[in-house]
Amino acid sequence: MKYVPSIAFDEMSGSAKGVTAAKSRGRKYIRNRGYGGGVRTSAQAAVKSVFKQLTQSWKNLTNAQILAWNALAQTQAGKSVLGTASKITGANLYTRLNYWIVQTGGAALATPPTLVGVDAPAEADLDLSADAFNFQLTDMPENVADLRLIIQASAPQSNGISRAYSKAVQIGAAREVVDAMINLKDDYEAVHGAVTEAAPKVFLKYFYVNTKTGEKSGEMLATVKLG
Repeated sequence: MKYVPSIAFDEMSGSAKGVTAAKSRGRKYIRNRGYGGGVRTSAQAAVKSVFKQLTQSWKNLTNAQILAWNALAQTQAGKSVLGTASKITGANLYTRLNYWIVQTGGAALATPPTLVGVDAPAEADLDLSADAFNFQLTDMPENVADLRLIIQASAPQSNGISRAYSKAVQIGAAREVVDAMINLKDDYEAVHGAVTEAAPKVFLKYFYVNTKTGEKSGEMLATVKLG
């Protein structure tokens, strides 16, 4: 159930005491908090395992290391559940950066890295057929040594669905950045199964991560349709 808040709650965001502040089409409201189901996919379990590992390793940092992460966090910004800028803590930043370092095969950093920034990828040429799911970047970064490409995709969607980027999950491992064509078919079907004529659309998000600093680029959005 949704409730329209009074003006006293105009800047409220997040969840507390069983309710969540949310926003739709510019209108703010309060709804009953959702807690999700108890069943997790193997991919969700893997993500949770990394975050659990990082939560524990944060507790093992020295005071000097924690202060260094807190100081760096003061120069960064996150987003609230309503999309507005918000401060993040040193623990938040430690987890965000180290997640991608660990996920791409590295070891978590105890001291914060020097952030260098990561540009978003170029647009990709996409082609989806019964035999292949081809993905190819149209332009390459100047230096790809420390970059990996993350591709996320939704399950097959019907023609009536116009936007399902929020349903995209990672398919395959972090990939080297190459200008050659990549066939995503096996990785996609391992997660979502085959695309059919009844549900011919796939929504994708893809971005770069820096394996040394854990920084993530902006996300590129794309849609491809069977045939």
